[in-house]
Amino acid sequence: MTVDVQIASDCSSLPNSKQLNAWVELATKQRNAVEVVIRLVDEAESAELNVAYRQKQGASNVLSFPYEAPPGLPKEVLTEDTLGDLVICAPVVLRQAMEQNKNLFAHWAHMVIHGCLHLQGYDHINADDAGVMEALEVKLLDSIGIDNPYEN
Repeated sequence: MTVDVQIASDCSSLPNSKQLNAWVELATKQRNAVEVVIRLVDEAESAELNVAYRQKQGASNVLSFPYEAPPGLPKEVLTEDTLGDLVICAPVVLRQAMEQNKNLFAHWAHMVIHGCLHLQGYDHINADDAGVMEALEVKLLDSIGIDNPYEN
């Protein structure tokens, strides 16, 4: 497993690489070898990407960019299952944890797992898909002692 962590945030309350790796591993444990980039950013970069790729204003807690192989690239060139990139906005995660009275460590874990599930094709656009994705998130978080993030 390869997790490339890029820190482009001035926030001081960031998870370390070991924590990020553990959460990616948990969310992708059904795969043999994965490659993920996690970029921790501030609000300006998150907002810029949110407008450019989702046509939505403002910063988002996590943006997921699934990997798309260039046309003609032989599959055997890749040694790992390249999932894609996560862009997580540290100030938004911190603010949400405070506003929702959640443990910061637990909220970070949720955001990484949530993003990794998006990279694997899970979504929450409709109620049925949201139910499947949320149930898996709750199960994975529970396995590491974190309460259901969707309960008040």
